[in-house]
Parts: sequence; structure tokens; C-alpha cells
Amino acid sequence: MLETALQDGELIIGCRFNVPERAAYVKFCNPVSRYAIVGVFVASFDDQLRVAVAPCVHRVAEMERALARRFSADSIAPISIDPQQLNEDPHATAAYRAHLVNVLAQRAVARSMNPGT
Repeated sequence: MLETALQDGELIIGCRFNVPERAAYVKFCNPVSRYAIVGVFVASFDDQLRVAVAPCVHRVAEMERALARRFSADSIAPISIDPQQLNEDPHATAAYRAHLVNVLAQRAVARSMNPGT
């Protein structure tokens, strides 16, 4: 965590991002620091879907496949997240974070379909 995959001597000289058709980011904040205990970003493009989770940033392929079949919060509701993919600290256990990922992913899907909510 907090490291890049750059090798010695490598330098990032640019970065391009595709603009999604719809997207939303939802986070559950630590009430004191306002840092995300868990954050979930959902984006829908012409030919692909992405579900990204932080901290310990990774994609959730099972949610991406479910959303590709039917883009709705209900389609990802039954998906369980493996707590071993997530960190644990004094603010939240890995199991609690795993539960939050699913809840926040559903909220992100709903928000992406109804921007401004």
C-alpha cells in the first residue's frame, strides 16, 4: 500500500482516462479524519464495467460480471467479498470492510443511475 509499480529509473510522463457513460464513487468515512474506511468506485463504459475498492485498491471482477449482465444494485447484492483482500486496523476489521464494500457498491450503482442523489 502507498507504493507504485514503477521500477527504478521509470517516470510517468502522461496519463489518459476514458470518460465513463456513468460513474459514482461512494465512501464510508472515519468520523474524525474523514478518510475513507472503504471507498467503492463503479464506472460503466461502452464495452466494459469497472468496480474498484479502496483501501488495498483492487477490482471486484465478480461484481463487474454481474453488472455487465444487468446493471442494477440488486444484481450485486448477493456477492460476498473475501475479507482477506482487505486490510484491518483499529478503525475497522477486514470482515467489516468486506461488508461495507457490498453495501457501498450497491449505493454507487444506484447513484450512477441517478446522479445528484
